Amino acid sequence: MNTSALLARNARKYPHHEAIVCQGKRIPYAELDRLVNKFGSAIRGKEIHAEDKVALFLPNTPEFAIAYLAVQRIGAIVVPINVKLTQEELHYILEDSGAKALIAHDMLFDTVKTLESPVEKIKTGDATGEWSSFWQMLEAQKDTPIECYLREDDLSTILYTSGTTGKPKGVLFTYRSILNVATMINIEMEVKPESRILLSMPLSHSAPLHLFFMSGLMTGSTLVLTPTFTPDLFLDMIEEERTTHFFGAPVAYLTTMQMANPAGRDLSSMKWWVYGGAPLSENEVRGIKQAFPTGQLTCVYGLTEAGPSGTLLFDEEHKEKAGSIGRRAAWGTEIRLIDDVGDKVAPGDVGEIALRGEGNMREYFRKSHETEAVFAGEWLRTGDLAMQDEDGYFWVIDRKKDMIISGGVNIYPKEIENVMLEIEGVREVAVIGVPHPEWGETVKAVYAGDADDTEIRNTLENRVASYKVPRIYEQVEELPRNASGKILKQSLKGAHA
Repeated sequence: MNTSALLARNARKYPHHEAIVCQGKRIPYAELDRLVNKFGSAIRGKEIHAEDKVALFLPNTPEFAIAYLAVQRIGAIVVPINVKLTQEELHYILEDSGAKALIAHDMLFDTVKTLESPVEKIKTGDATGEWSSFWQMLEAQKDTPIECYLREDDLSTILYTSGTTGKPKGVLFTYRSILNVATMINIEMEVKPESRILLSMPLSHSAPLHLFFMSGLMTGSTLVLTPTFTPDLFLDMIEEERTTHFFGAPVAYLTTMQMANPAGRDLSSMKWWVYGGAPLSENEVRGIKQAFPTGQLTCVYGLTEAGPSGTLLFDEEHKEKAGSIGRRAAWGTEIRLIDDVGDKVAPGDVGEIALRGEGNMREYFRKSHETEAVFAGEWLRTGDLAMQDEDGYFWVIDRKKDMIISGGVNIYPKEIENVMLEIEGVREVAVIGVPHPEWGETVKAVYAGDADDTEIRNTLENRVASYKVPRIYEQVEELPRNASGKILKQSLKGAHA
């Protein structure tokens, strides 16, 4: 089975059922299948063949769905790219992946119009210079069916990590990996043909793409796409399209609560409010459940390299375990905490989360050493340190690479950061280890906001052990972040290297 076969099957089963809804466009499954055939033929005409790489620089629009499925239908490998990247960052991914073509959206054309690259260039608007027109290419083709004979162990997709500690790495997936995690969502979150999945988070990211776009495609659900996320647009789409499932980062829910009025909207169609990427506190959970009272609030934990798949924290568990990532692995996945040599840690000890399942990536593309380092046999090392409580729930302590060792003692920055974020006047914070001649490392806090260093120090001295209290403080306008919004701690550490 492959994505192309799933689409063709649903086109036969549900020809008039809406597959894609976006900005007034409504594309039934039979029509989507027809458009995919036409665009598949069009890119074949550009000498794109099986196993060639095709990069998509597209927001959540019908063109993304058509291009993604057409590339896979002809047996090529799709490379979705974050639309927030700069031209330099995009150019790196094109070179690293060996992409043969780039498909860009007209609304992003300013980023790519001066791109110097030998790739075949296609844009969604009118043709210009060396750029061909997506729709003109498509409309020039007949809708002759293209048979796709790919198997589950064939290569499908390369997704690039956000690169917080260096250059982004390409995560290579087979169809087996992607279909496995989509099946997990179908089982765990009851995705059915009548489901209507709201996709407002970028489809260049693994959770929106593999978990929700693919689960909807697998079951014949309706996929409601928005090219951007704003609180009002988010609520409008739920009301107007009667959506049933949504996945977003916690900030999507929190921002909507602050900037819009969920209580004044009809959200009764929603069955699953899903979040991931960061935990929610008990107070945040309480606020979200009050603002979004229908449906089940569910946390998914995982990482791109795992599909993503990992663990689940369900609605009823938030009352006592908000902030945890759950106590069991999702369908098709196993979890354990391991030490540096890959052995399971003793109960109550901190260990690195490792995941095993068919959702795991095949490898980092063209990076055998990094691939070998991240696997302990069949277990994928996540880089997240966690511990398990007496009820079996897992709690993420920190990223392993962020752990500070000062005087031989392990210090977890996340614990300090959580306390600092409760201080009025601290907007954002990163706690890092910087070189120290005697202790190896000492603790430094870099923060944005107008809080006073003395106030911060006094608060921390009352809340955490003395050896965890930062010795150095630096106030900045804002913390450096990558295109995915993740804080670049490595660049903060670089100033002390």
